[in-house]
Amino acid sequence: MKELVYPRERTLGTITLVLGILVWLGLIIGTVGTALLALLAGFVLYLFAQSALIAHIKGNGVELSEAQFPDLHAQFAACCDQLQIEKRPQAYILNGNGGFNAFATKFLGVQFVVLFSDVVDAMAKHADGVRFYIGHELGHLRMKHITGHLLRWPVLWLPLLGAAYSRARESTCDRHGLACSSSPENAARALAALSAGAERWEDLDVAAYRTQANHTSGFWMSFHELLAGYPWVTKRVARVMDTDSPMPKRSVFAYLLAVFIPYAGRLGAGFGFLMLVYFGILAAVSIPAYQDYTNKAKLSAAISESAPVRDGLASYYLANQVPPSTLEMANQPAQLADGSQLLLDPTSMILTVSTQRGELVFTPQVDEDQDVFWTCSNGDGLTEAQLPPACSQMGR
Repeated sequence: MKELVYPRERTLGTITLVLGILVWLGLIIGTVGTALLALLAGFVLYLFAQSALIAHIKGNGVELSEAQFPDLHAQFAACCDQLQIEKRPQAYILNGNGGFNAFATKFLGVQFVVLFSDVVDAMAKHADGVRFYIGHELGHLRMKHITGHLLRWPVLWLPLLGAAYSRARESTCDRHGLACSSSPENAARALAALSAGAERWEDLDVAAYRTQANHTSGFWMSFHELLAGYPWVTKRVARVMDTDSPMPKRSVFAYLLAVFIPYAGRLGAGFGFLMLVYFGILAAVSIPAYQDYTNKAKLSAAISESAPVRDGLASYYLANQVPPSTLEMANQPAQLADGSQLLLDPTSMILTVSTQRGELVFTPQVDEDQDVFWTCSNGDGLTEAQLPPACSQMGR
Protein backbone atom coordinates (compact mmCIF):
# COMPACT_ATOMS: atom_id res chain seq x y z
CA MET A 1 0.00 0.00 0.00
CA LYS A 2 3.04 2.28 -0.06
CA GLU A 3 2.22 3.24 -3.65
CA LEU A 4 -0.84 5.09 -2.32
CA VAL A 5 1.36 7.66 -0.58
CA TYR A 6 2.47 10.60 -2.67
CA PRO A 7 6.29 10.60 -2.39
CA ARG A 8 6.60 14.21 -1.27
CA GLU A 9 4.23 13.63 1.63
CA ARG A 10 6.76 11.35 3.32
CA THR A 11 9.47 14.00 3.14
CA LEU A 12 7.27 16.97 4.00
CA GLY A 13 5.46 14.99 6.69
CA THR A 14 8.75 14.16 8.40
CA ILE A 15 10.02 17.75 8.18
CA THR A 16 6.81 19.29 9.56
CA LEU A 17 6.54 16.66 12.30
CA VAL A 18 10.12 17.14 13.53
CA LEU A 19 9.90 20.94 13.37
CA GLY A 20 6.48 20.95 15.03
CA ILE A 21 7.65 18.80 17.94
CA LEU A 22 10.75 20.97 18.40
CA VAL A 23 8.62 24.13 18.46
CA TRP A 24 6.23 22.59 20.98
CA LEU A 25 9.15 21.54 23.19
CA GLY A 26 10.66 25.00 22.90
CA LEU A 27 7.37 26.63 23.86
CA ILE A 28 6.87 24.30 26.81
CA ILE A 29 10.43 24.72 28.11
CA GLY A 30 10.61 28.44 27.32
CA THR A 31 7.35 29.18 29.12
CA VAL A 32 8.15 26.83 32.02
CA GLY A 33 5.15 24.69 31.16
CA THR A 34 2.73 27.57 30.63
CA ALA A 35 2.29 26.50 27.00
CA LEU A 36 0.78 23.26 28.27
CA LEU A 37 -2.03 25.27 29.84
CA ALA A 38 -2.64 27.03 26.53
CA LEU A 39 -2.57 23.66 24.79
CA LEU A 40 -5.08 22.27 27.28
CA ALA A 41 -7.36 25.29 26.79
CA GLY A 42 -7.10 24.83 23.04
CA PHE A 43 -8.00 21.17 23.36
CA VAL A 44 -11.06 22.01 25.45
CA LEU A 45 -12.21 24.52 22.82
CA TYR A 46 -11.57 21.95 20.08
CA LEU A 47 -13.52 19.36 22.06
CA PHE A 48 -16.59 21.59 22.29
CA ALA A 49 -16.38 22.67 18.64
CA GLN A 50 -15.85 19.12 17.39
CA SER A 51 -18.65 17.79 19.59
CA ALA A 52 -21.00 20.33 17.98
CA LEU A 53 -19.98 19.09 14.52
CA ILE A 54 -20.47 15.42 15.42
CA ALA A 55 -23.81 16.20 17.04
CA HIS A 56 -24.87 17.99 13.85
CA ILE A 57 -23.81 15.03 11.71
CA LYS A 58 -25.57 12.46 13.85
CA GLY A 59 -28.64 14.58 14.41
CA ASN A 60 -29.17 15.73 10.82
CA GLY A 61 -27.33 13.21 8.65
CA VAL A 62 -28.29 9.77 7.41
CA GLU A 63 -25.99 6.91 8.47
CA LEU A 64 -25.15 4.41 5.75
CA SER A 65 -25.93 0.79 6.58
CA GLU A 66 -27.08 -2.40 4.96
CA ALA A 67 -30.64 -1.22 5.54
CA GLN A 68 -30.12 2.49 4.82
CA PHE A 69 -28.92 3.22 1.26
CA PRO A 70 -27.45 -0.29 0.86
CA ASP A 71 -25.95 0.54 -2.56
CA LEU A 72 -23.81 3.35 -1.10
CA HIS A 73 -23.00 1.28 1.97
CA ALA A 74 -21.76 -1.53 -0.27
CA GLN A 75 -19.47 0.90 -2.11
CA PHE A 76 -18.20 2.23 1.20
CA ALA A 77 -17.53 -1.29 2.53
CA ALA A 78 -15.78 -2.31 -0.70
CA CYS A 79 -13.55 0.76 -0.54
CA CYS A 80 -12.62 0.03 3.09
CA ASP A 81 -11.68 -3.52 2.07
CA GLN A 82 -9.67 -2.22 -0.90
CA LEU A 83 -7.68 0.07 1.40
CA GLN A 84 -7.32 -2.66 4.03
CA ILE A 85 -9.17 -0.67 6.68
CA GLU A 86 -10.40 -3.27 9.16
CA LYS A 87 -12.14 -0.96 11.64
CA ARG A 88 -14.60 0.84 9.45
CA PRO A 89 -15.46 4.47 10.20
CA GLN A 90 -19.05 5.58 10.51
CA ALA A 91 -20.35 6.91 7.19
CA TYR A 92 -23.05 9.55 6.78
CA ILE A 93 -24.81 11.53 4.07
CA LEU A 94 -25.45 15.16 4.97
CA ASN A 95 -27.42 17.80 3.08
CA GLY A 96 -24.82 19.83 1.26
CA ASN A 97 -27.04 22.87 0.65
CA GLY A 98 -25.31 23.36 -2.68
CA GLY A 99 -21.88 22.33 -1.44
CA PHE A 100 -20.03 19.81 -3.60
CA ASN A 101 -17.77 18.17 -1.05
CA ALA A 102 -17.03 15.40 1.42
CA PHE A 103 -14.90 15.31 4.55
CA ALA A 104 -13.44 13.04 7.19
CA THR A 105 -13.20 13.76 10.88
CA LYS A 106 -12.51 12.12 14.21
CA PHE A 107 -13.93 12.56 17.69
CA LEU A 108 -12.80 10.74 20.85
CA GLY A 109 -11.34 7.87 18.85
CA VAL A 110 -14.35 7.41 16.55
CA GLN A 111 -13.79 8.11 12.85
CA PHE A 112 -16.38 9.57 10.50
CA VAL A 113 -16.70 9.94 6.73
CA VAL A 114 -19.36 12.40 5.59
CA LEU A 115 -20.61 12.69 2.00
CA PHE A 116 -22.57 15.77 1.00
CA SER A 117 -25.84 14.93 -0.70
CA ASP A 118 -24.86 17.04 -3.73
CA VAL A 119 -21.89 14.76 -4.42
CA VAL A 120 -24.02 11.63 -4.12
CA ASP A 121 -26.70 13.07 -6.42
CA ALA A 122 -24.19 14.32 -8.99
CA MET A 123 -22.43 10.96 -9.14
CA ALA A 124 -25.68 8.95 -9.44
CA LYS A 125 -24.97 8.23 -13.13
CA HIS A 126 -21.25 7.56 -12.54
CA ALA A 127 -20.25 3.92 -12.29
CA ASP A 128 -18.11 4.50 -9.21
CA GLY A 129 -17.92 8.27 -8.82
CA VAL A 130 -18.87 8.23 -5.15
CA ARG A 131 -16.20 5.65 -4.46
CA PHE A 132 -13.51 8.13 -5.45
CA TYR A 133 -14.74 10.61 -2.83
CA ILE A 134 -15.11 7.85 -0.24
CA GLY A 135 -11.57 6.67 -0.94
CA HIS A 136 -10.19 10.20 -0.77
CA GLU A 137 -11.66 10.79 2.68
CA LEU A 138 -10.65 7.33 3.91
CA GLY A 139 -7.15 8.29 2.82
CA HIS A 140 -7.12 11.13 5.36
CA LEU A 141 -8.10 8.70 8.12
CA ARG A 142 -5.78 5.93 7.01
CA MET A 143 -2.82 8.33 6.87
CA LYS A 144 -3.75 9.82 10.29
CA HIS A 145 -3.77 13.34 8.86
CA ILE A 146 -6.21 14.52 11.51
CA THR A 147 -4.23 13.08 14.43
CA GLY A 148 -0.86 14.38 13.24
CA HIS A 149 -2.19 17.88 12.59
CA LEU A 150 -1.87 18.96 16.24
CA LEU A 151 1.82 18.06 16.49
CA ARG A 152 2.60 19.87 13.24
CA TRP A 153 0.35 22.85 13.88
CA PRO A 154 3.02 25.37 15.08
CA VAL A 155 4.87 25.19 11.74
CA LEU A 156 2.02 24.68 9.27
CA TRP A 157 1.64 28.45 8.82
CA LEU A 158 5.21 28.74 7.52
CA PRO A 159 5.40 30.03 3.92
CA LEU A 160 5.75 27.33 1.25
CA LEU A 161 6.15 24.49 3.77
CA GLY A 162 2.60 24.40 5.18
CA ALA A 163 0.93 24.69 1.79
CA ALA A 164 3.27 22.12 0.19
CA TYR A 165 2.50 19.58 2.92
CA SER A 166 -1.23 20.17 2.53
CA ARG A 167 -1.05 19.70 -1.25
CA ALA A 168 0.99 16.53 -0.81
CA ARG A 169 -1.65 15.14 1.55
CA GLU A 170 -4.39 15.84 -0.98
CA SER A 171 -2.39 14.10 -3.70
CA THR A 172 -2.00 11.07 -1.42
CA CYS A 173 -5.75 10.99 -0.79
CA ASP A 174 -6.43 11.28 -4.52
CA ARG A 175 -4.40 8.09 -4.90
CA HIS A 176 -6.61 6.43 -2.30
CA GLY A 177 -9.65 7.57 -4.27
CA LEU A 178 -8.06 6.15 -7.42
CA ALA A 179 -7.51 2.80 -5.66
CA CYS A 180 -11.25 2.66 -4.91
CA SER A 181 -12.20 3.46 -8.52
CA SER A 182 -12.52 0.88 -11.28
CA SER A 183 -10.32 2.86 -13.69
CA PRO A 184 -8.12 5.97 -13.80
CA GLU A 185 -10.53 7.63 -16.22
CA ASN A 186 -13.48 7.07 -13.86
CA ALA A 187 -11.46 8.57 -11.01
CA ALA A 188 -10.46 11.53 -13.17
CA ARG A 189 -14.04 12.14 -14.29
CA ALA A 190 -15.29 12.06 -10.70
CA LEU A 191 -12.57 14.51 -9.67
CA ALA A 192 -13.20 16.78 -12.65
CA ALA A 193 -16.79 17.17 -11.49
CA LEU A 194 -15.38 19.66 -8.97
CA SER A 195 -14.77 21.90 -11.97
CA ALA A 196 -17.43 20.93 -14.49
CA GLY A 197 -20.27 20.76 -12.00
CA ALA A 198 -22.97 18.29 -11.04
CA GLU A 199 -24.32 17.81 -14.59
CA ARG A 200 -21.69 18.82 -17.13
CA TRP A 201 -19.11 16.32 -15.88
CA GLU A 202 -20.75 13.65 -18.06
CA ASP A 203 -19.91 15.59 -21.24
CA LEU A 204 -16.41 16.56 -20.14
CA ASP A 205 -13.54 15.55 -22.43
CA VAL A 206 -11.22 14.28 -19.69
CA ALA A 207 -8.19 14.00 -21.96
CA ALA A 208 -8.55 17.59 -23.11
CA TYR A 209 -9.10 18.77 -19.55
CA ARG A 210 -5.96 16.96 -18.47
CA THR A 211 -3.88 18.98 -20.94
CA GLN A 212 -4.93 22.19 -19.20
CA ALA A 213 -2.36 21.32 -16.54
CA ASN A 214 0.23 22.58 -19.03
CA HIS A 215 -1.08 26.12 -18.46
CA THR A 216 -0.15 26.16 -14.77
CA SER A 217 3.52 27.08 -15.13
CA GLY A 218 3.07 30.86 -15.44
CA PHE A 219 4.01 33.25 -12.66
CA TRP A 220 0.53 33.94 -11.28
CA MET A 221 -0.66 30.35 -11.62
CA SER A 222 2.48 29.19 -9.82
CA PHE A 223 2.27 31.89 -7.17
CA HIS A 224 -1.32 31.18 -6.16
CA GLU A 225 -0.81 27.42 -6.12
CA LEU A 226 2.21 27.84 -3.84
CA LEU A 227 -0.09 29.57 -1.35
CA ALA A 228 -2.91 27.05 -1.69
CA GLY A 229 -3.61 23.86 0.26
CA TYR A 230 -4.87 22.05 -2.86
CA PRO A 231 -3.16 21.47 -6.21
CA TRP A 232 -4.99 22.81 -9.26
CA VAL A 233 -7.77 20.38 -10.20
CA THR A 234 -6.25 20.04 -13.68
CA LYS A 235 -3.07 18.70 -12.06
CA ARG A 236 -5.01 16.37 -9.81
CA VAL A 237 -6.85 14.94 -12.82
CA ALA A 238 -3.57 14.46 -14.68
CA ARG A 239 -2.05 12.63 -11.71
CA VAL A 240 -4.93 10.21 -11.17
CA MET A 241 -4.90 9.33 -14.87
CA ASP A 242 -1.16 8.70 -14.64
CA THR A 243 0.51 8.81 -11.22
CA ASP A 244 3.90 9.26 -12.86
CA SER A 245 2.73 12.07 -15.14
CA PRO A 246 5.32 14.90 -15.14
CA MET A 247 3.95 18.29 -14.12
CA PRO A 248 4.98 21.65 -15.61
CA LYS A 249 7.65 23.40 -13.56
CA ARG A 250 6.52 26.40 -11.58
CA SER A 251 7.94 29.87 -12.11
CA VAL A 252 11.05 30.45 -10.00
CA PHE A 253 10.01 34.07 -9.44
CA ALA A 254 6.75 32.87 -7.89
CA TYR A 255 8.76 31.13 -5.16
CA LEU A 256 10.65 34.36 -4.44
CA LEU A 257 7.39 36.15 -3.66
CA ALA A 258 5.51 33.26 -2.02
CA VAL A 259 8.28 32.70 0.52
CA PHE A 260 7.22 35.90 2.30
CA ILE A 261 3.51 35.04 2.64
CA PRO A 262 2.31 32.78 5.49
CA TYR A 263 0.13 29.80 4.67
CA ALA A 264 -3.47 30.59 5.58
CA GLY A 265 -5.00 27.17 4.94
CA ARG A 266 -8.48 27.12 3.43
CA LEU A 267 -8.83 30.84 4.06
CA GLY A 268 -6.86 31.28 0.87
CA ALA A 269 -3.97 33.22 -0.58
CA GLY A 270 -5.73 36.56 -0.13
CA PHE A 271 -5.96 36.00 3.61
CA GLY A 272 -2.31 34.94 3.64
CA PHE A 273 -1.41 38.24 2.00
CA LEU A 274 -3.52 40.09 4.56
CA MET A 275 -1.63 38.23 7.29
CA LEU A 276 1.63 39.42 5.74
CA VAL A 277 0.38 43.02 5.71
CA TYR A 278 -0.87 42.67 9.29
CA PHE A 279 2.45 41.28 10.51
CA GLY A 280 4.26 44.03 8.61
CA ILE A 281 2.18 46.75 10.27
CA LEU A 282 2.55 45.04 13.63
CA ALA A 283 6.33 44.87 13.21
CA ALA A 284 6.49 48.51 12.08
CA VAL A 285 4.68 49.57 15.25
CA SER A 286 5.95 47.10 17.81
CA ILE A 287 9.66 46.92 16.94
CA PRO A 288 10.31 50.67 17.48
CA ALA A 289 8.16 50.56 20.61
CA TYR A 290 10.11 47.60 21.92
CA GLN A 291 13.42 49.28 21.11
CA ASP A 292 12.27 52.44 22.90
CA TYR A 293 11.24 50.37 25.91
CA THR A 294 14.59 48.55 25.93
CA ASN A 295 16.57 51.78 25.63
CA LYS A 296 14.68 53.41 28.48
CA ALA A 297 15.16 50.31 30.62
CA LYS A 298 18.92 50.43 30.03
CA LEU A 299 19.05 54.15 30.78
CA SER A 300 17.03 53.64 33.96
CA ALA A 301 19.60 51.05 35.03
CA ALA A 302 22.40 53.55 34.38
CA ILE A 303 20.59 56.16 36.53
CA SER A 304 20.24 53.65 39.34
CA GLU A 305 23.83 52.37 39.12
CA SER A 306 25.28 55.87 39.11
CA ALA A 307 23.32 56.95 42.21
CA PRO A 308 26.14 55.92 44.64
CA VAL A 309 28.59 58.04 42.61
CA ARG A 310 26.34 61.09 42.89
CA ASP A 311 25.93 60.46 46.62
CA GLY A 312 29.73 60.26 46.99
CA LEU A 313 30.23 63.52 45.12
CA ALA A 314 27.57 65.23 47.24
CA SER A 315 29.21 63.98 50.44
CA TYR A 316 32.60 65.29 49.27
CA TYR A 317 31.13 68.71 48.46
CA LEU A 318 29.33 69.03 51.79
CA ALA A 319 32.49 68.09 53.66
CA ASN A 320 34.83 70.36 51.69
CA GLN A 321 32.49 73.02 50.27
CA VAL A 322 34.20 72.62 46.89
CA PRO A 323 33.71 70.03 44.13
CA PRO A 324 36.37 67.35 43.79
CA SER A 325 38.82 67.81 40.94
CA THR A 326 38.45 64.20 39.86
CA LEU A 327 36.23 61.23 40.56
CA GLU A 328 39.19 59.47 42.12
CA MET A 329 39.54 62.29 44.66
CA ALA A 330 36.01 61.51 45.87
CA ASN A 331 36.81 57.75 45.84
CA GLN A 332 34.40 57.14 42.95
CA PRO A 333 34.92 54.92 39.89
CA ALA A 334 35.27 56.25 36.35
CA GLN A 335 33.15 53.45 34.90
CA LEU A 336 29.95 51.63 35.81
CA ALA A 337 29.51 47.88 35.82
CA ASP A 338 27.78 47.97 32.41
CA GLY A 339 30.74 49.78 30.84
CA SER A 340 29.23 53.28 30.87
CA GLN A 341 31.90 55.98 31.27
CA LEU A 342 31.66 58.67 33.99
CA LEU A 343 32.91 62.19 33.26
CA LEU A 344 33.13 64.91 35.94
CA ASP A 345 33.26 68.68 35.39
CA PRO A 346 35.49 69.82 38.30
CA THR A 347 34.08 73.36 38.21
CA SER A 348 30.32 72.70 38.26
CA MET A 349 30.44 69.08 39.51
CA ILE A 350 28.18 68.10 36.60
CA LEU A 351 28.36 64.35 36.13
CA THR A 352 27.95 62.90 32.63
CA VAL A 353 27.19 59.20 32.21
CA SER A 354 28.11 58.13 28.69
CA THR A 355 26.09 54.99 27.83
CA GLN A 356 25.80 53.05 24.57
CA ARG A 357 22.41 54.72 24.04
CA GLY A 358 23.61 58.30 24.65
CA GLU A 359 24.61 60.63 27.45
CA LEU A 360 22.79 61.28 30.70
CA VAL A 361 23.70 64.60 32.32
CA PHE A 362 23.30 65.04 36.10
CA THR A 363 23.49 68.61 37.38
CA PRO A 364 23.87 69.28 41.14
CA GLN A 365 21.76 71.84 42.98
CA VAL A 366 22.05 73.04 46.59
CA ASP A 367 18.81 73.78 48.47
CA GLU A 368 18.17 76.13 51.38
CA ASP A 369 19.17 73.46 53.87
CA GLN A 370 22.52 73.11 52.11
CA ASP A 371 21.61 69.63 50.89
CA VAL A 372 22.68 68.55 47.40
CA PHE A 373 20.13 67.21 44.98
CA TRP A 374 20.47 66.35 41.30
CA THR A 375 18.52 67.03 38.13
CA CYS A 376 18.71 64.79 35.09
CA SER A 377 18.75 65.83 31.42
CA ASN A 378 19.74 64.49 28.04
CA GLY A 379 23.16 64.92 26.50
CA ASP A 380 24.72 63.92 23.18
CA GLY A 381 22.94 61.04 21.44
CA LEU A 382 19.68 61.38 23.36
CA THR A 383 16.56 63.45 22.93
CA GLU A 384 14.33 64.56 25.77
CA ALA A 385 11.62 62.14 24.58
CA GLN A 386 14.06 59.25 24.92
CA LEU A 387 14.70 59.90 28.61
CA PRO A 388 13.19 57.32 30.98
CA PRO A 389 10.64 58.33 33.67
CA ALA A 390 13.31 57.91 36.36
CA CYS A 391 15.15 60.90 34.89
CA SER A 392 12.20 63.31 35.00
CA GLN A 393 11.36 62.17 38.54
CA MET A 394 14.71 63.37 39.88
CA GLY A 395 15.08 66.75 41.54
CA ARG A 396 12.86 68.64 43.91
